[in-house]
This record gives sequence, structure tokens and C-alpha cells, in this order.
Amino acid sequence: MLSTPLALALVLAYLLGSLSFAVIVSRAMGLSDPRSYGSHNPGATNVLRSGQKGAAALTLLLDGAKGYVAVWAVSAWGEPHGLQAGSQALAALAAFAGHLWPVFFRFRGGKGVATAAGALLGLNPWLGLSTLLVWLVIAFFSRYSSLAALGAAAFAPLCQWLVWGAGPAAAAAAVMSVLLTWRHRSNIRDLLAGTEGRLDQKMASSAASTDISQPAASNERSRQ
Repeated sequence: MLSTPLALALVLAYLLGSLSFAVIVSRAMGLSDPRSYGSHNPGATNVLRSGQKGAAALTLLLDGAKGYVAVWAVSAWGEPHGLQAGSQALAALAAFAGHLWPVFFRFRGGKGVATAAGALLGLNPWLGLSTLLVWLVIAFFSRYSSLAALGAAAFAPLCQWLVWGAGPAAAAAAVMSVLLTWRHRSNIRDLLAGTEGRLDQKMASSAASTDISQPAASNERSRQ
């Protein structure tokens, strides 16, 4: 049975994870709901298709921060209440679950890459940094963000287990890896079929959206 402090920590972590910053940032910046275009995924990569790189970067940062903060809060304030490494791992999973199934947005969440990365940084900074490095290397050479996410998801639990041994962090990384892979099942089909969109294509789409919006704004100003 969960203790009251642990239950409260998990509920708060889930609610924090349920803040879908792709939607929140897009609304704040007057952009379309990311669930209405592109891949319909409320994540930074899809927000990039709006043509607003700043919005995509802010979404990425905030989605990662909520995973980190959920773990950090338990680490910083949980020890007097008996919350140790296992509780931190559960908080990481709760925040990750909130991102995937956000209660504030009818349980229509994202794929969890940034939130998982933030949670890993909280659980084990060296693991989080090495996982981010794996993502960057795969993304740089393949130009597929989904392939980079899948590679990083496979790397994280294996690295944690081989270098630091089995434990709560390894178990949390493994669960997030399985869920993240499952959320990318459509991307896996597209990768196998050769129809998956590349990062450079998304960047080009972003630039085109910006180019189109700028003349429209200029025309609007000329009419005023």
C-alpha cells in the first residue's frame, strides 16, 4: 500500500506531466493547436511545423523540465518522509504517464521523448546526458527524429543496467523505453516503408511556413 507522502508525490508528478506544453505554448503564442496538423502529436517536433522555432524550442525545454522537476522534488523534499530512490523512479514514471495521457487535455498526449529525457537527467544525470548524446548522434547522421528517439530509448535502460546495475532507475528507464517505443509504432511502420519524414524536411516545412506567414502579415499591415 502506498504511503500518503508517496501517493501525494505521484499525483502531483502526474498532474505536472499532464501539462501539455505543446498545446499551452501554441495557445499562448497564437498558433494552431499542434493536435490539428502535421503528425497531430503534441510535441516539439510537430510544433516546429508551425514555422515557429522559438515555440518548438520552448516546448522542448518545458516538456523536459517537467520530467526533471518531478524527480528533483522527491529527491529534495522526500527523504524526511521516507521517499528514496524507488520513489524518485515512480515519480519519473508518473510524470511520463501524465505526458502520454494528460488529464487536462482529454488524455491526448505526446510521445514522451523530452519528458523521458528530463526524468532520466533527474534520476541519473550521467545517464540522461549520455542518452541525449545518443539521440543527437543518431539524429545527426540519420536525420530521423523518430529513429533517434527509438535508439535512445533502447540505449537508456541497457546503459543504466550495465554501468550502474539493476535498480529503480533501470526499471523506470525500461518501462519508459517500452512505452516510448509503443507510442512510436506508427513511426516504425513509416520507417520500414520509407515514408517517415526527415528532420531536414520538417525544418524546410518550418521555413516555408514562416516565409508564407510573413508576406501575409505585411499585406495585413498595408491594409490597415
